[in-house]
Amino acid sequence: MRFTNRNEVKIVPSIYIVLVAIFVTNIFVNIELMNSEEPVRFSHYVPNIVVLILGFYVHKIGQSFDFDSDGETLNLKNNGVFFSKFMEYRVKKAEFPKRKLGKFRFSDYFFYSAVTIYISSRRRRGYKKYTFNTTFLSRKKKRGMITSMQKIVENQKTTA
Repeated sequence: MRFTNRNEVKIVPSIYIVLVAIFVTNIFVNIELMNSEEPVRFSHYVPNIVVLILGFYVHKIGQSFDFDSDGETLNLKNNGVFFSKFMEYRVKKAEFPKRKLGKFRFSDYFFYSAVTIYISSRRRRGYKKYTFNTTFLSRKKKRGMITSMQKIVENQKTTA
């Protein structure tokens, strides 16, 4: 099974631009308020603080996700969205044989979802842990990914 969330993530650069426009507009409003005789209060800075928090949140979740379980290997990849046509940044990859998948855990919160995979290694005891952001993945694709990974783990238990 192979899929990506590139179509769902196309909205993220637009959100960045809107947040930057709101932030810059609020800065100019605050500069005008400083020049007036009205005292500047903390409440004048609240919109900028909220926009900054939203900007950090969009930066955190604004990642594309690629999943490929065709063939002998399992491939998972996160990549940043904003400059993704020009360069790869914020890249997190895991490419490994299916037999090394020890277990996985899927976390789905209201505004954030992620899949955590645990890969077994011969050299090291225990598992190596990778976490991938799957926030912009549709429910159907999430279910397909979980089903595919469950089949891989079940096949390992029956062959072992």
